Amino acid sequence: MTSSAGTSLPAARQPTPANLYATAWRWHFYSGLFVVPFLFMLAATGLVMVYFTGFQSRLGNLVHVEPQNTVRAITVQAQAALDTYPGATLKEYIAPKSRDVASWIVVTHQGATQAVAVDPYSAKVLKTVDKENTVFAWAEKIHGTLLIGDAGDRIIEVAAGLAVVMIVTGLYLFWPRNGTAWSQVLVPEWRTKGRRWWKSLHSSVGFWTSIILFGFLLTGMSWTGVWGGKLVQPWATFPAAKWDNVPKSDASHASLNSAGGHDVPWGLEQTPLPVSGSDAGSPGVMGVSAGEPVNLDGVAALANRLGFSGQFHINVPQDASGVYTLSADTMSGDLSNPFQDRTVHVDRYTGKVLAQAAFADYSVVAKAMAIGIALHQGDVGIWSAIANVVFCLAIMLLCVSGIVMWWVRRPKNAARLVAPSAPPQVALWKGGAVVMALTALAFPLAGAVLVAAIVLDWLLISRIPQLKLRLS
Repeated sequence: MTSSAGTSLPAARQPTPANLYATAWRWHFYSGLFVVPFLFMLAATGLVMVYFTGFQSRLGNLVHVEPQNTVRAITVQAQAALDTYPGATLKEYIAPKSRDVASWIVVTHQGATQAVAVDPYSAKVLKTVDKENTVFAWAEKIHGTLLIGDAGDRIIEVAAGLAVVMIVTGLYLFWPRNGTAWSQVLVPEWRTKGRRWWKSLHSSVGFWTSIILFGFLLTGMSWTGVWGGKLVQPWATFPAAKWDNVPKSDASHASLNSAGGHDVPWGLEQTPLPVSGSDAGSPGVMGVSAGEPVNLDGVAALANRLGFSGQFHINVPQDASGVYTLSADTMSGDLSNPFQDRTVHVDRYTGKVLAQAAFADYSVVAKAMAIGIALHQGDVGIWSAIANVVFCLAIMLLCVSGIVMWWVRRPKNAARLVAPSAPPQVALWKGGAVVMALTALAFPLAGAVLVAAIVLDWLLISRIPQLKLRLS
């Protein structure tokens, strides 16, 4: 007969709160070692980007004009832009957000995408901008790819996945226990000094920002190449099958993005575009009216009848089967309310409306992303832009305080990382590593890196004393 005691783990191998704490601290340290430089970069470039998304425009500082009684035809404004770049191809019209700012005409010229600010009252060209070389565009490219393309995208995806591990372990580490009051977590202990002060500051800032940071990581990862582009976006994207009897193009809505940026709502990027030249579509009020030309002026008049106002975009057909695309959404900074996102496609020959998609048509995930990305970019009014500035500064402070804590704790002239000690029970440490790896597999690249790290530790690092010492 076997006693219940005989089935339990020996005392030396029993999991204890101290060992769980040591495991969490060790994972928090090593994930932070990789994450902190990228998290600081994301916060710094985020600050630059939110200046333009929240307070100016993605094309730079607002270009103001003196309001007049008469507005020139959009085709006249577009021609002024084309005259500035002889031989250019018209790509897009961006309506002014208010009466005192310029229109923008986007053209492609010699391989570059140029945005031209035009006074809508005089059709005078006021400013030209290379869309790929604005401050916002450079910040966005660093933010998303580190300027090294797909490799940078993958590195940032790994960092974002490991940041989730860092958040979970951080919450475990600083959750009130053993007589610690909530007030000690929620409010820094200002009267303390040295490493304890930095630890108190780090834990409080981390606790307050953890949930928001998790939301930012998820919405940011929705644009990444693997987790976003291969896993989440395909099954959450708007199904073009809803557009019955409308011929579809091989090109997707992502082709409407320009200069490497993201102008199209996340939930539409992978949806095929309709094509012009069929009998499909709705005429009358749902199309360019009889007698109106099917050009920028006619499509703009249709936009007004459909309720578009303020800033909206008209993408111009780029080939014989292309369509005019009317859109207003938070992704492009047109709106401050994602629930009003709307995209309308118009046949370039008949002027009929071929297809529409609005926020109500998005999937549940696409709706969540539309709201989340609008908050992520600071597009939901001036309050969200200000909140984003505070959040970015808080994340930068979190990164700095973590580094300072390590530096103050580190013995002088130490020739090693001075990582938190591994828990004494090896089985518990390895088990914790596996659990963390399985958790991170929700984000494939980060999960693969974690598993690789565990295998590397087991096969190599643990067997070379000098290397193990340096990384400890």
